[in-house]
Amino acid sequence: MTLEEVGRLAGAIRGEIAKAVVGQTETVDHLLVALLARGHVLLEGPPGTAKTFLAQSFAAALGLDFGRIQFTPDLMPGDILGSNLFNFQTSQFTLTRGPIFCDMLLADEINRTPPKTQAALLEAMQERRVTLDGTRHDLPTHFMVVATQNPIESQGVYPLPEAQLDRFLFKLLIPYPSLEEEARIVARYGERSGLPSPQELGIVAVATPAVLDAATRAVQAVKLADSVTEYVVRLVRATRDSADLACGASPRAAVLLASAARARAALDGRDYIVPDDVKALATSVLRHRLLLSPAAEIEGKQVEALVEDLVRQTEAPR
Repeated sequence: MTLEEVGRLAGAIRGEIAKAVVGQTETVDHLLVALLARGHVLLEGPPGTAKTFLAQSFAAALGLDFGRIQFTPDLMPGDILGSNLFNFQTSQFTLTRGPIFCDMLLADEINRTPPKTQAALLEAMQERRVTLDGTRHDLPTHFMVVATQNPIESQGVYPLPEAQLDRFLFKLLIPYPSLEEEARIVARYGERSGLPSPQELGIVAVATPAVLDAATRAVQAVKLADSVTEYVVRLVRATRDSADLACGASPRAAVLLASAARARAALDGRDYIVPDDVKALATSVLRHRLLLSPAAEIEGKQVEALVEDLVRQTEAPR
C-alpha cells in the first residue's frame, strides 16, 4: 500500500464515522494516528459527549471485532481475561476467554474499578498477550484499547496508576460540542427513541485486517531523520528538568511520540517526519505522563500549558 492509498483509506474511515458522530474531527484524527502507530487511547470528557459511541463507530468503520467492558467496582481480573473452568463432562479444564480477546476493546469508565482489576490490562496493552494459569495467549495483531473516563466524578472512582497511564499513547480531552454542532446533534437524534447502532446509521466497514496490515507496513517506511530523533529526545528530557514538574516523561514517551509522528506524516501523505508532526502530538502524548510539582499545583498551573511552553522553548531542527 502506498501512502496515497493510506490517505484515501483514512478519508473513507472519517466519512463513515461522520455518518454517526457530529464533529470531533481532531479526536478522530488522533484515533487514526493511534491505529497506525499501534497505540492505545484514553478519552476523557463529561458524560453525554459520545465517547463510547465514537469508539463503537470507529470499530464499525474499520470492520474490527469490537468488545466492551463496563468497568465497575466489583469487576475482577478474571472477568476481563477469562479463566480455566472445570468441565465435569470431560473432567478437564476448559479455557473460557474473556472479552479482552477482540480487536478493539472499549474499557468504559475505566477509573470505576480498583487498581487490581485495572492491572489486568497492563500485559495486554504492552505485549498484546495475556497469561492465564501460566499459559500465554496472543491477542489479535491490531488489538487496541480505547478507554473512557469521566473527569468530574469523585465518588466511587479510582485514579489510574501512573504505570497504567503510561501504556496509553494518547490522552484526549473530549469537549462539549459547539453551538452549531449541538444543534445538528439534536436535529439528527432528537426525534429518535434511544441511540441507534452505527450499523443502523449506515456505517459500513471500509477496511479489513489485511488492509490495516498493509497500511501499518506503509507507515513503517516513513523516514525518521536523526535531527528529528534528537528533537524528540530533547523535548521529552526537558520535561524532567522543569521545576514545575515533579515527574517527567519516560523513554517510552519519546518512543511513542516518534511512532505517532511517523503515523501522522503518513496520513498527511509524506514519507518523512517534520518537527510540526511532533509539535502537533506532543500535548496528547505527554499530558497524562507528567505530574505537577506541589508549587505548580498551588499556583494553578496546567500540564497542557507547561507542555506548550516546553515545545516553544525546545529548538526544532530546520
